[in-house]
Amino acid sequence: MDPTAFPSVEIAVGVAVFWMLAAALSLFQSERLRLVDRVLFPAAALASLVLAVVAVCAIAQPAQTLVLPLGLPGLPFHLRLDPLGGFFLFLIGIGSAGISIYAAGYFERETPQRLRLIGLQYHAFLAAMALVVLADDAYLFMVAWESMAIASYFLVTTDHRLPEIRSAGFLYLLIAHIGAIALLLCFGILQGGGGLDAYTFDALRRAELTPFWATIAFVLAFAGFGAKAGMMPLHAWLPEAHPAAPSPVSALMSGIMLKTAIYGMVRVFYDLIGNVTWQWGLTVAITGALTAMFGVLYALMQHDLKRLLAYHSVENIGIILIGIGLSMVFIATGHPEAGALGLIAGLYHTLNHAIFKGLLFLGAGSILHATGLRDLNDMGGLIRRMPATATYFLVGALAISALPPLNGFVSEWLTYQTALQAALLSDGVLRSLVPLLAAMLALAGALTAMCFVKVYGIAFLGQPREPRHVSDASHRGGDAGFHERIGMAWLALWCVVLGIFPSTVVGLLDRVAVSVMGSGLPRAALDSGWLWLVPARAEQASYSPVIFLITILVVFGLTFAGVRWIWHGRLRRSAAWDCGFPEQSARMQDTAAAFGQPIRWIFGPIYRIRGRVPAPDDPQPRFELQVEDRLWYALYLPVARMVEYVCARVGLLQQGRISIYLLYSFVTLIALLLFVR
Repeated sequence: MDPTAFPSVEIAVGVAVFWMLAAALSLFQSERLRLVDRVLFPAAALASLVLAVVAVCAIAQPAQTLVLPLGLPGLPFHLRLDPLGGFFLFLIGIGSAGISIYAAGYFERETPQRLRLIGLQYHAFLAAMALVVLADDAYLFMVAWESMAIASYFLVTTDHRLPEIRSAGFLYLLIAHIGAIALLLCFGILQGGGGLDAYTFDALRRAELTPFWATIAFVLAFAGFGAKAGMMPLHAWLPEAHPAAPSPVSALMSGIMLKTAIYGMVRVFYDLIGNVTWQWGLTVAITGALTAMFGVLYALMQHDLKRLLAYHSVENIGIILIGIGLSMVFIATGHPEAGALGLIAGLYHTLNHAIFKGLLFLGAGSILHATGLRDLNDMGGLIRRMPATATYFLVGALAISALPPLNGFVSEWLTYQTALQAALLSDGVLRSLVPLLAAMLALAGALTAMCFVKVYGIAFLGQPREPRHVSDASHRGGDAGFHERIGMAWLALWCVVLGIFPSTVVGLLDRVAVSVMGSGLPRAALDSGWLWLVPARAEQASYSPVIFLITILVVFGLTFAGVRWIWHGRLRRSAAWDCGFPEQSARMQDTAAAFGQPIRWIFGPIYRIRGRVPAPDDPQPRFELQVEDRLWYALYLPVARMVEYVCARVGLLQQGRISIYLLYSFVTLIALLLFVR
């Protein structure tokens, strides 16, 4: 069969249209017919699987285009599916498949009225994300981009009666629209003053920009997409919106929506603008390294589980940007193979983060459902009540901590391998900076592992810290339900698959790199076979997750056999060592704040810390500690105060007297006459 004859773009558009129909059908939810959770969410998951299959086919095909007679007069909707778009549709497909089936169980307790609105916005959100990737003109792209922002805003503010939820939603919408304005200006520059036809991506590719205007377009695109991705210092909405949203929505936003911004960066930097410079790449890589460090350091200070995961999204966006930035540096300095490796590393981590962050948010949602808790300091011992959730959450925690043989290790290892290509660079400054970025990446990875030791140890191990919460939440039930388990199991399976068979994934990503930048990995890397992952040449580095996994299993088996056969399986049960304190209680266990104390001491100047340590004679001693985002006070609050000040001064114009307004009109008329003259 001719691969070009397979109608990938038509089927992908059909899936988006199906999600729109599901959004419309959600309005027919009733008390008797649980249409949304029993039919539409599972159907949406099935459509996601179809989209994932079609997307894999699209990666192996040449680009396909489609023009729909919709939109503005003279500017119909242009759609295009090429290997880059296929990769991101695959990410959307496999991520949303698990989340949608999870949502079918998560939302089954919602009232029909709330479920109607959630179903409407949820499926519209999915359709908008797919159309962002399929858009082939600036008009459709911005329509889909704004639809995505509005649908996600309504999902974030599902509990809109709470003031903090409304505040989080407003902040998200504000930053999203600031980013959208930057993107509009970027497309305006790329369009170069032509007619409506000049807004198609084909026309934007052909536009010839001077280096100055190309740099302005790059800065606007980087800021606009960076605001959506949660890049520092535009990250402020992310730790507010993710905890406010229902958990499946948090998983969609963090796992998938942030990646549409990465798609936009790659599309605009590599494809639409082209001719990347090493200065652009270095800007992206340094911003990524700072974002990664910032995200993980603040994640370590959190005790709200969803807020902690949100800061880790900031960190992982930073890791992705390091890979993309290094890729741009190597391309601009004449090393396309190393550039392809950096792009592949960044895209691989984009896919991995969509999987394991979605899984972790779903795990947090199951904990919230079962216990009503988000504060780590109130949890403990959940592994006994929720063994299935504990297992899936452990897979996600190991994956995000980049432990082999799971998927997080592969993409971070490829990023390190890209940095090790620094010897190719002739510029001494660049050659010195790249290892520094790799060192920051290594530090961020170590701190991530520490953070998830804290999360898993405090939430799932030990004893429940606050018995009153356990008794209050006892009526909520035990472990995750059937649909929730399937959703988490699906994403956990992909954590393993993407970690065990990286060569296959890298082979697909090489097609994406070739389609975007015209060159890919060296032949020696592509011919290494499925068993070995070779980033550049085998004599430099290679990795076999299958052999690594077999080694782990053999060591585990020999240990088990040794204990079983040499010591005859003798088992002695006794009380655990109590460190000389026989009267231990659950409140004597380590807390989230205590776990992060060493990091708080070392990186103290980065945080804005407010706390109170009780005096020895305090009759009611209580320790208080609050770690706040320093950028919020250094950047956002001054801007907010300045806007309030300006608005207050402008508000003086409103006097409520007709004579004053007539005077305004008279002065304006005189000014216009003088201007015209």
